Amino acid sequence: MEDNLIFRGESYWPPHILDGLVSVVYNGQKYNSYTSNAINLYESLRQSAFHFPDKCCIIDDSGSSYTFRQFLELVDNFSNILFHQYHVSKGAHVALLMYNSIEFCVSFYAIIKLRGVAIPLPTKYRKNEIFSLIEKSALEGLICDKEFYEWFDHDFDARPYFLLKVDSGSHLYSLPKSRERQAPNPTPASEDVAVIMFTSGTTSQSKGVMMSNFNIMHALNVYQRIFEISPNDKTMIPIPIYHVTGLIALLGLFIFAGGCIHLHRTFNANRILSDVKNHSITFLHGSPTVFSLLLDYKDEYPRLPSLRILACGSANMPRKKIRDLHIWLPTMKFHTVYGLTETASPATIFPDDAAISPHIGSSGHPIPGTSFKICDEKGTPINAETIGSIYLSGTVVLPNYFNYEADTLKDGWLDTGDLGYFDKEGYLYIVDRKKDMINRGGEKIWSFDVENALYSIPGIEEAAVVGIPDEKYGEVPAALVTIEKSSMLTQTRIQNILKGKLANFQIPVKILIVDNLPFTPNSKVDKRYIRQLLLKNS
Repeated sequence: MEDNLIFRGESYWPPHILDGLVSVVYNGQKYNSYTSNAINLYESLRQSAFHFPDKCCIIDDSGSSYTFRQFLELVDNFSNILFHQYHVSKGAHVALLMYNSIEFCVSFYAIIKLRGVAIPLPTKYRKNEIFSLIEKSALEGLICDKEFYEWFDHDFDARPYFLLKVDSGSHLYSLPKSRERQAPNPTPASEDVAVIMFTSGTTSQSKGVMMSNFNIMHALNVYQRIFEISPNDKTMIPIPIYHVTGLIALLGLFIFAGGCIHLHRTFNANRILSDVKNHSITFLHGSPTVFSLLLDYKDEYPRLPSLRILACGSANMPRKKIRDLHIWLPTMKFHTVYGLTETASPATIFPDDAAISPHIGSSGHPIPGTSFKICDEKGTPINAETIGSIYLSGTVVLPNYFNYEADTLKDGWLDTGDLGYFDKEGYLYIVDRKKDMINRGGEKIWSFDVENALYSIPGIEEAAVVGIPDEKYGEVPAALVTIEKSSMLTQTRIQNILKGKLANFQIPVKILIVDNLPFTPNSKVDKRYIRQLLLKNS
């Protein structure tokens, strides 16, 4: 393979980001990783507790605060319970069906200490969806919030896993206290699988992504270095903590860096901004949806001087929204992040402020330790500035899926399922998901291009574009949009405006105006449901 067809993270970052990056052998393959890694998340907690014992680590939803020393003591205490009473040890699969809470954080780190495997389950899922995931998980234990407890009453004695109920909504720490002798602290290994996290999609299609200590700790080092997260930084987790962003890019990162975390049990945009103002929050990481909801309150919070970085991943962030955020918060830097559950969160990061960059709309450079290639339909690498399938390999890429033979992993390369291209300066541009690309009679239409054009129209707040069946062309574009209350936009007016922005074949043949876009339980725009809705209203 020609070297100029591979885009390597080490080619794009300054020396202070690459310092300490060395070649290591992991599972028989060579990777570039940081020598400063703690071996696992628990060891990173021990290091932070040693350096900052009396510094605030976590403030929970009720306002109770825990220092690093206190948090470590709670983790060690609960690991005693798990080891002596429930026999959790190396490789044991323990699921967490819990809201954002101190109990979740303690349980998660206690499992990691014992070299168990934590499996966070989505609290937004329904009972049958949760049980579908449990059947795939080979559980030895489940820790759940009390409102889910009745789901497991039936045939409880016949279940092959233990069940432990907590009450994280009581505003009192509710995990049991141990009278047992201290549990052992087994020596962790880089190759240990620490987390299994299920991908989004229907539960029948969800795959269990195995994240090793090697993957996770490299991701934390990358985030900490590029965003310069220090013990002086403060963040919050108002998004589900069971997502890779909540678990790795916020909880894991800030404990690793010695920062302070505010936990919000549920998402409330007004409360987020109030806490940013009152608690001098410096860092927020969320999806485009999160930042769109925050923009609705910009007039109530005109100045938030403490906020220095916004990191945004999970989906396409329209250029207009990025610029709107910059107008509102001119002193903050906006960093687009591209990653997957399969990459323990980051794969590319925008190196500076996207809002004022000529590369706005890009997802940034490959992170150190990763390599990318863009391939044609046959899987052959192609040149820069040509759209194709995005493949990546490297230190953050999962070792495998749990009990699942995936054709997306080939010779260490992960087929992301996304389409995009690199420019000559090494910036990655995502244009669509493969499954969302619209083929109109042989003409390829990238939904992100059409969505960006829609967002540029004054009065449009949210937009999603999908392909719907057509007898003549096979497939044509259609859109679901939300508009400002005072807007007089109609389908015809929007289509006429788009004639000056897009080729005729790219203009949606149907534009349905709705109050809200539908989202999946993982907070992504639900394009499958949108197709059904547009077809129903055709």
